[in-house]
Amino acid sequence: MVRWISMLLLCFSGGAMAICPVWSPAKAGQEMAALKAQLARWNDDYWKQGSSEVSDDVYDRLSARLKQWQRCFHEETQQDALSALSGTVKHPFAHTGVHKVENQQELGRWMATQKDLWVQPKVDGVAVTLVYKNGRLAQAISRGDGLKGEEWTAQARAIPAIPQTLSGPLANSVLQGELFLLRDGHIQQQMGGMNARAKVAGAMMRANDRAALKQTGIFIWAWPDGPGTMKSRLAALAEAGFTLTARYTLPVKSVADVDAQRTAWFRTALPFATDGIVIRASAEPPGAQWLPGEGRWVVAWKYLPAAQVTEVKAIHFTVGRTGRVTTIAQLEPLKLDDKRVQRVNLGSVNRWRRLDIAPGDQVLISLAGQGIPRLDKVVWRSVDRRKPQPPSTHYNGLTCFYASPECMEQFFARLTWLSSRQGLDIEGMGESGWRTLYQAHRFEHIFSWLQLTQAQLNATPGISATHGAALWHQFNLARKQPFIRWIAAMGIPLTKATMNTGVAMSWRALNRRSIADWQALPGTGEKKAQQIVNWLHAPPVDGLAKWLAEQRINGF
Repeated sequence: MVRWISMLLLCFSGGAMAICPVWSPAKAGQEMAALKAQLARWNDDYWKQGSSEVSDDVYDRLSARLKQWQRCFHEETQQDALSALSGTVKHPFAHTGVHKVENQQELGRWMATQKDLWVQPKVDGVAVTLVYKNGRLAQAISRGDGLKGEEWTAQARAIPAIPQTLSGPLANSVLQGELFLLRDGHIQQQMGGMNARAKVAGAMMRANDRAALKQTGIFIWAWPDGPGTMKSRLAALAEAGFTLTARYTLPVKSVADVDAQRTAWFRTALPFATDGIVIRASAEPPGAQWLPGEGRWVVAWKYLPAAQVTEVKAIHFTVGRTGRVTTIAQLEPLKLDDKRVQRVNLGSVNRWRRLDIAPGDQVLISLAGQGIPRLDKVVWRSVDRRKPQPPSTHYNGLTCFYASPECMEQFFARLTWLSSRQGLDIEGMGESGWRTLYQAHRFEHIFSWLQLTQAQLNATPGISATHGAALWHQFNLARKQPFIRWIAAMGIPLTKATMNTGVAMSWRALNRRSIADWQALPGTGEKKAQQIVNWLHAPPVDGLAKWLAEQRINGF
């Protein structure tokens, strides 16, 4: 029931989804039923088989998404999983759960209301109550709904890490803790959760998986009505054999202390997987006052997951300067690391089709190298599969030198490349600048801006006189750029290294070279040589070259 509790807390946290979809009642019913069925399948695999297709965070996010939809459309929000897995065995003391803080500021406000604080790893496992009577383990109960759980006593007796007998102050005690998968040197930053929680949950539900139970550890994090101070509780637990609690419960005085320890545990080797830290006050109310959701003396600060779930809001297509069509998914905004992510590149149209992604799908997004958002997988597909049509016009390296309604994407991509450092290096000109000029002057082709006067630039809506004068200066500098820059701006299919060999002296010299001449150059095969010749003799390219010659541009 760990999943249900964490999902419930997520629903009421600041990060929960808050926008209701614009759906008809029929569509809403279809989408909610499909997601509910998927969650039920995952839940069944998780509890009965100890396996999971998705991480706990993905499961929790989609569960919260379903809860949000149910509130939006006034559907009963009780989860079938709650009644099925809450159990019938009453806990001697309720499991309170923990409120989650989102950042240092929220943590600081909570810490200001507490004293004698301690920090622990938030061990990634399943919660359990251990009941000791007259020195012997009498009962083990799964967390369930926090008030009642499943009978897990037989499984607990097969776990070597759980003492079967205790003496002293623990001889008659109730302990709450986390059953976890024992790991040897687990570094959370590098290894993630590894579905450790699901493996433990499956072992406990199957009951007869002795090998898995032997690989299960216990981390005690609460002793209701135990000794009055954390120091005395830790000492007694350590003496009784619960050594991990004492080893990994440390005093903290400031937010900086907490942050430093959180980072340290994230990066260093531990005997368990974690998903954050827990900060708790030493003083606790009497156990009879404990209720689910009422643990005001303890909070959790989770690690940001490396990948997060979000919804695809729309699919867009962009055309690059070479004519390649790229598919872009517009996302419901999310935060990864310190980046706000709203779009992800899905690659070619063929790849998008293979991925089978439509608006409304839930996808897992992470950051690749240099912080670039990437799609990891589709975690749930909406029932309504309405996909946009990709561009029907055939684009390539010889299309859209001239402006036309169907060419706007590639036309502006060519202009943006033309003004970049790889082209004519026109400072201060990007796509938005070209669109502003085009809107006012309606270029015929990608070099029409050469005919604009300073007066025309100054009078362009959205461009000040100062900016117009600067553009006039930049355009004049572009006129004086060497020939090699101009053919690069045109998009000739030659590498910069090849152009630097001296082949690009003039337009006439380029046109005199045969396929064999091009093929003789390093790194130029027959296919590439044919592509170069085809490009040089293509009518739109030839027309631009003649026009540039009329403008007395170097080399034409």
